[in-house]
Amino acid sequence: MPFADIRGARIKYEVIGSTANSSAPWLALTPGGRRSYVEFIPLAEKLAAAGIRVLLHDRRNTGASDIVIDRVGEDGEEEIWADDLHTLLGQLGAVPAFIGGASSGSRMSMLTCLRHPAAVRGLLLVRVTGGEFAAGRLPENYYKVFIRAATSGGMAAVCATEQYQERIAANPANRDRLMALDPKHYIEVMTHWLRVFESGPHSPVMGVTEAQLRSIRVPALVIPGNDKVHAMKSGLAAQQLIPGAELFRLPIEDQDVPLVPFSEWKPHEDAMVAAMAAFMHKVAGTAKA
Repeated sequence: MPFADIRGARIKYEVIGSTANSSAPWLALTPGGRRSYVEFIPLAEKLAAAGIRVLLHDRRNTGASDIVIDRVGEDGEEEIWADDLHTLLGQLGAVPAFIGGASSGSRMSMLTCLRHPAAVRGLLLVRVTGGEFAAGRLPENYYKVFIRAATSGGMAAVCATEQYQERIAANPANRDRLMALDPKHYIEVMTHWLRVFESGPHSPVMGVTEAQLRSIRVPALVIPGNDKVHAMKSGLAAQQLIPGAELFRLPIEDQDVPLVPFSEWKPHEDAMVAAMAAFMHKVAGTAKA
């Protein structure tokens, strides 16, 4: 799969869908957590069959893309991801595009719209994150566990963690990048990103203020989640706060578990694709290919 040089990082990406159909809407689709885009390939293939060109990419520090642990001004990691996506879309001639994703991918989609509104045609927000449970769980999983590893055992301990083992397996050069880092630099950058991550609102939508949600002026489709990190009420709140946002509610109810894996949504994939494709074609004024 191709790589693009994006602001000092080699970013792995893939376009699924016919690039020969110049009228087909573009959708940049991003999974949650720091998971690779591979998780979304089946969904992207179904969207492509419905006449959508889907851009998948591994954000820096995820999947097979480069690990780059450096500050970019005062931005947090998710703001860096949003600016990377904007640059990648520009390189591919894919703006304006629909921007969508699940969990952290949904949050990054909103940040991309807030930072680069002219590049965004619409939003597809799946499994919106919010609430105190998520605010307690995610900083630990995203940052604190790795800060502790670097503090106790340096970069070798960071490389030994399960998440970094996955990234090294996907891109072996990432081990050399990590081992070349001064642990103090790694800890400083991760601590800064942690502070930014924790400084935003916790509810109703994590990381995005109610005023920011109300300021969004592009069409949006919201598909709420059903676990303690992605409670139904967070998705409903996002839909109510974003002017004119549409709601597509799956036949699911909240489960009293920390996280329902996205793979468990597979029985609902066809319904999601139909709703997402219909929304994008309506907004773009295109017909199904």
